[in-house]
Amino acid sequence: MQGVLVSTLAPQAIGGSCGAVSLFKDCLKLFNRNGIKPMVDSSCFGRQCMLRLYSINTSRARRLDSRIKATWLFNGGRKEMDGSIERSEASNEEIVIFFFRLDLETRIQYALNTEQYDVAQQLRNQLNEVETKIIKQQEAKRGSSKSEAQDKALNLLRMRADLQKAIDNEKYAVAAELRDEISNLEVESLASSAKALAYENAQYAYRLGEKVRHKVFGYRAVICGMDPICCESSSWMEVADVEKLSRGANQPFYQVLVDVHDDPNLLVAYVPEENLKSTEKPDLSRFDHPYVSFLFYGTDTAGDFIPVKQLREKFNRPRHEPPIDLPDGAEDDNI
Repeated sequence: MQGVLVSTLAPQAIGGSCGAVSLFKDCLKLFNRNGIKPMVDSSCFGRQCMLRLYSINTSRARRLDSRIKATWLFNGGRKEMDGSIERSEASNEEIVIFFFRLDLETRIQYALNTEQYDVAQQLRNQLNEVETKIIKQQEAKRGSSKSEAQDKALNLLRMRADLQKAIDNEKYAVAAELRDEISNLEVESLASSAKALAYENAQYAYRLGEKVRHKVFGYRAVICGMDPICCESSSWMEVADVEKLSRGANQPFYQVLVDVHDDPNLLVAYVPEENLKSTEKPDLSRFDHPYVSFLFYGTDTAGDFIPVKQLREKFNRPRHEPPIDLPDGAEDDNI
């Protein structure tokens, strides 16, 4: 089998729509090479639907972005506030990669069950490469891991020692350059430490699978991912007016699936915590979104979605058990 190079997967961790569509096409090619034939017709159909859906979604994104920019021009630069300003193609792409990983795992298990061990091994090798790539993307998204922050601190110590040595040897030009480098590295080290600390001590008001409503735009949505701080690009933050938020960029941001009946063009948004609110009572009404079927098992008694195990593991979130409403006069033995 001619494998798909892992370098072709997600060429940009937070890339544009063209990179995302190219990514998913490369993922699909993996299953159409000579060595691997479609083993589950429904799974193959699902991948084709996902590709078609993603292409449609990104095409809508381009049209809406053009419409918004044109509106700004005719309004003297004033932004028209609608849900599209929080649309996130980066989050959309991340979900598609997650789907690809799940599909690989499913096909590996099917190959083992049907004793196609060579195929299973080929798929497992591809899965290992994809998982390695995902880990690197997550580290890049976070900006810096704890170990990287420690590395920067060690580099600071070495550079300060070199600075003192240059001063002792009266190499003042070298000392001046080192002083500037140390100043820049101190800023980077502080930011890296802050991000690493934020990921370690993240506190979220909402959980995976919880149904929420947008305070500003009013649409219903379900949480499918979260970051302790805004991890989008600076250009995205400018469009989304992140600097005008009361809590700014240093608050949890959530990947949410938007009910297609509320906004069929938005689908996936990246929303700051302050713009979300919980439903006042259990939301048992219908919620439709094309990604729900592979991110969640179904709904619990409170109407919230139950995330698949892999999704909980991805964001290191515990399993949520909805409270049990006891009949009047009954007592809970656990209290």
